[in-house]
Amino acid sequence: MKKLLALVVAGLAVTGCTKTTTPKAAALATVTVTATPSAEPASPATVTMTATPVASPAPTVTVTETPATVTVTATPNAAPKPVTPPKPVTPPKPAAPAAPAQALTASQEQAVSAAQSYLSLGQGFSRQGLIDQLSSSFGDGFSVADATVAVDSLNVDWNAQAVLAAKSYLALGSGFSHASLVAQLDSPEGSQFTPAQAEYGVSHVGL
Repeated sequence: MKKLLALVVAGLAVTGCTKTTTPKAAALATVTVTATPSAEPASPATVTMTATPVASPAPTVTVTETPATVTVTATPNAAPKPVTPPKPVTPPKPAAPAAPAQALTASQEQAVSAAQSYLSLGQGFSRQGLIDQLSSSFGDGFSVADATVAVDSLNVDWNAQAVLAAKSYLALGSGFSHASLVAQLDSPEGSQFTPAQAEYGVSHVGL
């Protein structure tokens, strides 16, 4: 058997068998050697060579990814409206300080005391009637100026005084109508209230 293989190898060399080198990229073909002994030992062996080609490598597929194109359209915003600056605020002017009350003279202070005494009687005095009472020669005899300062220095509700005066007249029992009592209250010879004060006083006593 060893002699037979040696003959096969020698035959390959004699017959000029060419060995093909396949590049590294391609796979080598598979060679199957079948040794068939001849019937006669003297005859050389017949060598059959079958070459099985290797399947070609699968083709290489190259995938090229094309990036998508994005189109951005910028829409300009509407032009902003101009902002009107606020008008400067002018700070209010400080109120003028109240004038200090003038000090009363001694005569005026006495007139104030006399006026308060008349008001406390509850008979009802108008402003002008109280000034006349203080400045009358038959009354207290103050000067008209001192009597006026004294009366005006007091905080008097003249409407309330008109109501008191109306009640005083009604208490006399003389009998007054609405009109006659108003006339008595606003008369220069009577209590000298203003017409509005006289009407207020009469309306608040039930007439």
